[in-house]
Amino acid sequence: MKSIHGGDIYNNKVNMDFSVNINPLGIPNSVKESMSDALSYADRYPDIACSGLKKALAGYFTQQGLSIQSEDIIPGNGACELFMAIAHAIKPKKALLLAPGFLGYEHVLKAAGCDIGYFLLDEQSDFSPAARTEALMDMLTDDTDIFFIANPNNPTGRLADSSFMKQIIKHCKEKHIYVVADECFMGFCEKNHSVLSLLCDYDNLIVVRAFTKLFAIPGVRLGYMASKNATVRRKVQSNLPEWNVSVLAQMAGEACIRESGYIKETSAYVGRQRRLLSDGLRKLGFKVYKSDADFILFYSRLPLYDILLDRGILIRDCSNYVGLSGGYFRVAVKTYDENVRLLKVIGECIEKN
Repeated sequence: MKSIHGGDIYNNKVNMDFSVNINPLGIPNSVKESMSDALSYADRYPDIACSGLKKALAGYFTQQGLSIQSEDIIPGNGACELFMAIAHAIKPKKALLLAPGFLGYEHVLKAAGCDIGYFLLDEQSDFSPAARTEALMDMLTDDTDIFFIANPNNPTGRLADSSFMKQIIKHCKEKHIYVVADECFMGFCEKNHSVLSLLCDYDNLIVVRAFTKLFAIPGVRLGYMASKNATVRRKVQSNLPEWNVSVLAQMAGEACIRESGYIKETSAYVGRQRRLLSDGLRKLGFKVYKSDADFILFYSRLPLYDILLDRGILIRDCSNYVGLSGGYFRVAVKTYDENVRLLKVIGECIEKN
């Protein structure tokens, strides 16, 4: 059975999972220790306001020269919970999404009863949204209520630069459109084009980030949103459950924020391994699209999902993304040994087929 997301290791016999995009460096030891310590607090309710976590995040932003305070931040049980709360808080009637793009946006918008339009990215430009900036702005019209954009995008891995993002956010403000900027994979990129610095100037902007992928803790579920719009924050908060962030998640998050060295090491390591894996796939004859993230989109005429699953390797079949068809696959950037192993197995499969 194929999952609409990656990580379907529970219904398949998997030895190597390339379908989910988790930091190949693994969980930092300090984060493991914090989660172990959190067990002694499991007999208590978590801090309903997530005060310690928000204070730690605000301190981190101050160090980065950003004017984001504790009250501007709302933690959540993963980014997906926050997307759902945002959709129900804003109650949009019409949304625009990039295609291909993260399937989770469709899920939350449909749950909120919203009509969805799609802006098709250009395959010839490696699915770069900036390649058709004017056409995108033409589709962001007065009757659009909300625009979700992942930067870098998923599943393409393309990172849009700061000038493009500012142009789009400014246009959307003029059209009274909310922009939800999903930066869950920004930490993997060697370049930083975050729009967090624009929050003070654009009250239509909501930035969502997660600890899940960057710190290799998808089972913990922890993310946060930041916005300077107090009305939006109040409505989002009212659409979240009380005590939605566990003691374990809050303490893990505080430990993650202190791991500045780990974050720098991650972007450098992932950059090297991404180039190794991209070059290897090209040498095997695949069409490989430019990526800035910890995953790579490529095209194959072979039914690689099934072929590799028979070898105990799970990759992401991207045929269920709007704007893609059968033959598109996404693989995570993992450790050197794992990436070399994947290339070797694919090469063997090509010889047999």
